[in-house]
Amino acid sequence: MFSYVIDNQIKLRQLKLKDAKNMFNVVDESRDYLREWLPWVDTTKKAEDCLAFIDQSIRNAENQRALTLGIFVEKKFAGLVGFNYFDWHNKIAPIGYWLAPQYQGNGIMTTSVRSLIDIGFHEIGLNRIEIRAAVQNQKSRSIPERLDFKEEGLIRQGEWLYDHYVDLIMYGKLASEWYRFR
Repeated sequence: MFSYVIDNQIKLRQLKLKDAKNMFNVVDESRDYLREWLPWVDTTKKAEDCLAFIDQSIRNAENQRALTLGIFVEKKFAGLVGFNYFDWHNKIAPIGYWLAPQYQGNGIMTTSVRSLIDIGFHEIGLNRIEIRAAVQNQKSRSIPERLDFKEEGLIRQGEWLYDHYVDLIMYGKLASEWYRFR
């Protein structure tokens, strides 16, 4: 089970089945906020839905298909960060993330994504990491911009959110660029 201590308050670790109830409670309390940019919120109706997600995440990690980590702040579940999938042939992985509103504005997500990037380049051996964010989602876009990712283009109507498409900005970072940035 993968675990990474960022500091005395923030820890990233693989989710356990016993995290399902806490995860669901955070999603449920933040439902209206999260729904604006995340397409899975309406299908997360009960703790069992989070349990199924965690079970799949564990299997994906075991099979090296993806890596999903819970963000824990003072031992409380606060959100997720992870590599959505691994393209092993090209050594590329996209990052996805979300954080409950009460934890935002304190640098937690930037620190978590920075740590995941370090893991991706140093421990996993990736060559490229991507982040996609909706054009209008300034909070999400600020993460790759703060971490000096290159804005590489616009993906028109790149994601379906409930009743409409949104355009996405594609950001990319190469391992060689990360070493210079750090």
